[in-house]
Amino acid sequence: MRNSQEEALQGLIGDLRQRAAEAEETLAAIRNGGVGSAMVEEGGKDEVLAIGDDALAFESFLEAMEPGAVAVDSTGRVLFSNARFRQMFSEDGDRLKGRNISDILPEPASQLIGKLITPDGHKAVPVSFLERGVERSYLVSARPVHLGAVRGFAVTLSDLTERVRAEAAERAERIANTVTASTNEAVIVCDRTLTITHANLAAEALSTEKLVGTRLDEAIPLKFPDATGIIEIDELIESALSGTPLRGIEALAPISPGPRDVMISAAPLNISDDGPEGCVLTLADLSQRKKDERQMHMLMRELDHRVKNTLALVLSISKRTAANEETLEGFQGAFSGRIEALAATHDLLANASWESLSLRQIFSAEVSPYAETGGDRFNIIGADLNLNPRAAIALGLIFHELATNATKHGALSGEAGSINLEIHPKTDAPFVEVTWAEKDGPTVKSFSRKGFGHTVIARSLSYSPHGGTTLEFEPTGVICRIRIPASDVV
Repeated sequence: MRNSQEEALQGLIGDLRQRAAEAEETLAAIRNGGVGSAMVEEGGKDEVLAIGDDALAFESFLEAMEPGAVAVDSTGRVLFSNARFRQMFSEDGDRLKGRNISDILPEPASQLIGKLITPDGHKAVPVSFLERGVERSYLVSARPVHLGAVRGFAVTLSDLTERVRAEAAERAERIANTVTASTNEAVIVCDRTLTITHANLAAEALSTEKLVGTRLDEAIPLKFPDATGIIEIDELIESALSGTPLRGIEALAPISPGPRDVMISAAPLNISDDGPEGCVLTLADLSQRKKDERQMHMLMRELDHRVKNTLALVLSISKRTAANEETLEGFQGAFSGRIEALAATHDLLANASWESLSLRQIFSAEVSPYAETGGDRFNIIGADLNLNPRAAIALGLIFHELATNATKHGALSGEAGSINLEIHPKTDAPFVEVTWAEKDGPTVKSFSRKGFGHTVIARSLSYSPHGGTTLEFEPTGVICRIRIPASDVV
């Protein structure tokens, strides 16, 4: 315990000796004229104390300071200012002396200075204002000062412009990097020599090479098919650097391991007022759009093909129906029925996006105008089949003709007749058989007349060697054996 007290006492004595030595050095400097002012603490606040009644030493001290500095009295009137302060406001010392500092400083610094030159004022406040047309940033501070018998303040304006600009540039760089990294589109920044300086992950996917530090035209070779080989990437960069942004230019990246169809936009990179320092390019992936366009073109060609086939079929139905009907009324009825049958199948296909239709759907659509398909007059046996559009249209026409004949002459012409539709299972045969069998109708010997309806039934599936129909006129009713090509069964 005693040793600890002795050590503390020795430390205090050493501290006092150090302070005494510093005081002796200060007094010696004052006697020799080497110190014109000193910083003292009064009431818990730092103050500058000028040594000498004329305050010339303190004025010399301010003049030698790098920041802009000015001494003001307690009311804010300028006593003297240093060269940097006079340069800031393009004024000489005589014209500044006696003016209130709040009238010299521009807004918002003029409002802040009134709060700073008070005993309780803030010691330092950042502020920005225009200096000869250029915005600059300063740290304004004020400290109480004794100038002989005069009490006032020493105000300094430390230039923070370059520091603020550097921090802003660093912040902008971080924001730009964050935005670039988070976007799904490829973003590349290159300088005026086409050397890549920045690239995000989406851009890296366009090349097998490391992008940063590589020339753009070497890292990601691009072709412009719509420009007949005239446009090159360096011309796009040059145009962007001249101040002309470019948008929506389609290009092909033939050796890209990622997307190959891209849409390029280029804009100048303006960091300062000295003109563009480089170019920012975005390369949007067009793969899905190109795929959709190819799909659309394919569908348009398919639609064109189907429309032509349908029109040819309608024309054939019109001519054949006219050739087999003796009256206008007969033609109108037969032709309208066949066109409605064709339209019913087309409606089903349109709702199914022209992919496939079930056999049961086709049967119900074609026979429902003649009888309730959910009643006892129709019996469907066997598992359903899905058919492609070609077979669906042909089968729809066959069912229509069979139902029309059954209504006029067969099982549907009376109250007791019925129809069985048997769907045979698919085997290794090149076709799947479906049987239409009528029963309990009038005795049938043959079609009353082998007109166009008979032709429709016989030929509708003959587009394939494995498709076709066989009609049997049994006394109990018509039997139609329908062979659907296996290649049309989905």
